[in-house]
Amino acid sequence: MNRTLYPLLGLLGMVATAWAEEPPKDPLLDVPAASAASGGEARGVLRARNQAVLASELPGRIVEMPYAEGQAFKKGEVLVRFDCSAYQAQLNAANSAVRAAREELKNKQQLAALNSVGRFEVALAEARQAQSQAEAQVYQVQVQRCQVKAPFDGQVVARKVQPHESVASGAPLLEVVDNRTLEIHLLVPSSWLSRLKPEQGFSFVPDETGQPLQAVVKRLGARIDEGSQTLLLIGGLPADAPGLLAGMSGTAHFPETP
Repeated sequence: MNRTLYPLLGLLGMVATAWAEEPPKDPLLDVPAASAASGGEARGVLRARNQAVLASELPGRIVEMPYAEGQAFKKGEVLVRFDCSAYQAQLNAANSAVRAAREELKNKQQLAALNSVGRFEVALAEARQAQSQAEAQVYQVQVQRCQVKAPFDGQVVARKVQPHESVASGAPLLEVVDNRTLEIHLLVPSSWLSRLKPEQGFSFVPDETGQPLQAVVKRLGARIDEGSQTLLLIGGLPADAPGLLAGMSGTAHFPETP
């Protein structure tokens, strides 16, 4: 054997001996034994019960959007206002038609009392008044849709459009959220199902704050995912938990193995 190979063979022997005594650790498998045995942890995210993407109910030009990203608003406040001049004009015309139909009906009823007209003409006048009132109601609804009002107290997440833009019916306008109605959404192993109970306590540590929160189990999902064999768990947060925002993620710790 070539003598130059002896040092190399010796080095390989030392490496093999060290490998046998202490195999290399996989970072993904380097988990504390207690944690791996208990399995009482699950990742989750904070989601708001009240959140929505508000859309336009009619085509039109936006004239006002008083709230920008991050600004807070109250329920019922106007978030988007459209140019309503055309719809308002149609409503005014419809209201005029209602008044004319009302006067016509009154006149026909007076003539009918004097036997100057028949019951048929009175019925036609009543039908014309009902038709004009229905048309006025349609235009009234359109005028009301010229304003998009806040469905709940919350904040603006994102503007989908800007003032002075013209949008089509159904176009997204604003994404809004109420961060006071946050819940924890967890995916837990389906094997936990038999031992999870409402109001069961656990802790949740958001990654962004690092502060443990005492939470409780509120409800469970209606179906187990066949692929991952996981179940949705919704947890409630304490009322005095400031500084939390929808979308924060973290780890839930259950005191006992479910």
